[in-house]
Amino acid sequence: MSEYAPSIEKLIQCFERLPSIGHKTAARLAFHVLDWSEDQTDDFVNSIINAKKNLKCCGKCYNISDTDPCSICSNVNRDQSIICVVENVRDIVSMERTHEFRGLYHVLHGSISPMNGIGPEDIKIKELLNRLNTEKIKEVIIATNPRVEGEATAMYLSKLIKPLGIKVSRIAHGIPVGGDLEYTDEITLTKALEGRTQM
Repeated sequence: MSEYAPSIEKLIQCFERLPSIGHKTAARLAFHVLDWSEDQTDDFVNSIINAKKNLKCCGKCYNISDTDPCSICSNVNRDQSIICVVENVRDIVSMERTHEFRGLYHVLHGSISPMNGIGPEDIKIKELLNRLNTEKIKEVIIATNPRVEGEATAMYLSKLIKPLGIKVSRIAHGIPVGGDLEYTDEITLTKALEGRTQM
């Protein structure tokens, strides 16, 4: 039997569905929400409903946006000849924070992971190839995560894209700024050496 009233227990269970939220944190969030005024609660609930109702997938890059095409794809000031391929929408936000990349994006919505039953047909690879065959793209930058799945996806994409005569590059991986060599693992050090640049 639960120590909470059924309505509170249901609210806790809903918060537990969020990533990295355990039972104690979910309970804390639930009671925090219960302390809100009716206006605050309505605002919170309506923001979730509106986001679910109004957000859509950009038909070009598969970013999540209020408009189709999204604001990045429709921006004529961006370099239309370069596409940066990322695994998920959050990766675009990270890239945009640098204010360095001025091209377009393509969101795969995942990475190849045979262990989890995710193959090339389960992510937006076919859609990327369609773009490469219909748009004047000079370079594809692969910015998948430096995990086994991200590396496998990068290698797979590279093999598909190179025969099209399009330059394929991979973002460099290595030691983070402020990191110590002493605490850096061998794979990261290897990638840092491979991605070294001339000074």
